[in-house]
Amino acid sequence: MRLYIIRHGQTDWNIEKKIQGRQDIPLNERGRYQADCLSKAMKNRPVTAVFSSPQIRAMETAEAVAASSGAPVIPVKNLKEINYGSWEGKTEEELLKEDRTLYEAWWSHPAETAPPGGESISQVNERCRQAWKEIRPQLAGDAAIVAHGGLLAHFLEQLLGSESPAASTVAHNASITTVEYEPETDRFMLVEFDNYRHLL
Repeated sequence: MRLYIIRHGQTDWNIEKKIQGRQDIPLNERGRYQADCLSKAMKNRPVTAVFSSPQIRAMETAEAVAASSGAPVIPVKNLKEINYGSWEGKTEEELLKEDRTLYEAWWSHPAETAPPGGESISQVNERCRQAWKEIRPQLAGDAAIVAHGGLLAHFLEQLLGSESPAASTVAHNASITTVEYEPETDRFMLVEFDNYRHLL
């Protein structure tokens, strides 16, 4: 069984390098083009279901992914992006000026440190475990999982452990990461990480 783990298409805030978090930012023109490219690419990767973050940028992408096979899109609340609290809408440059001490502490100790009004990485990891716990019983064959750059980095770590390349690299917008899953043994194997050739 294959899991196609997909980051949503581009938004204006991606271009502006603003932290999106829980803000419901839609795909921009480039993002919609990327979603269309994904739809075409997924024709060679038919799926039985598409599990998605309920945020609009992910759902727009998920609907395009599902269109190629007619699979249902199933919203999964725990696939929402990391909650960055009051940092959302700001750039890293702005945070280094306004909140440098806490921002640097968050990078150094993200498991224990949370943005003001946001969540720690320990909480994010727990959400990732809960998301997989919800998805796994619904699998009936190959499936796609559509979510966000920050969240998916931790979701992949939950599946692959220390072998996950997402620990040091955030996948590109509208990229496909393929994971082979053996339900009988509950084992995961990375087949391909961050494939965005369909966008070129």
